[in-house]
Amino acid sequence: MTACASTAEKVKTTPAPTPKQVEADLVQASNINVQLAIGYFQRKDYQVAKEKLEKAIEQNPDNVIAYKTLAYLYATLGLKDKARVKYEEATELKPDDPDLANNYGAFLCSIGELEEAQKKFRLAYNNPFYKSIYLAESNAGSCYLKEAEYVKAEKLLRKSLRVQPKLSVSLISMAEVGIKTERYLMARAYIQRYHDDNPVSPDSLWLQIQAERALGAKEHYLKYARQLINEFPDSDEAGWVEAQARNERIR
Repeated sequence: MTACASTAEKVKTTPAPTPKQVEADLVQASNINVQLAIGYFQRKDYQVAKEKLEKAIEQNPDNVIAYKTLAYLYATLGLKDKARVKYEEATELKPDDPDLANNYGAFLCSIGELEEAQKKFRLAYNNPFYKSIYLAESNAGSCYLKEAEYVKAEKLLRKSLRVQPKLSVSLISMAEVGIKTERYLMARAYIQRYHDDNPVSPDSLWLQIQAERALGAKEHYLKYARQLINEFPDSDEAGWVEAQARNERIR
């Protein structure tokens, strides 16, 4: 007879994760959700992006990037009050974050709170450790345009362009400074630099048209006027051109 022996198998048990491990996993999951949200945001799937960001904040209430991104999403959708709340919450978490200050300043400028916007921009561009000081200078300069503070605007815009000579926002804003201060050769130079690396838009063509008209360059003026009317016929700028030159053969 053969005896059958049974062998007792040892059951391997996985130790329960420590609180620190759980926290680390949640932080990682939160960061992943932010990256996923950014992808959805870029594809304009705003609802899913919002859900991912809310989940990221739930997983890690200290994730400043999640707050900033959600604030930007709300601002993009025109939800100003919700955007402000998220920017404030992010600021409470990290009041010395220059990138946050720059983003918050851009939002405040967009809703007309110009003085508060400049305070945020100063926090950003006065921080010597901020890697993108030129962006805060550019945003601040462009915001000063809304206040008709052309000297202040030009100073900051020129500083940003010394670091990033092709920075599109600064180039088009400098062209506007040229128009507003009646320095039309300067306006032409900057808008041409802008057009060298950026597609035309109703705004950019309108600046070029104003400069060419003021300089008496009729051929160039007509060229850009036709382009504006043909490519952007429903824009306000096209309407302004047509009103400005009804008696000229633009089309």
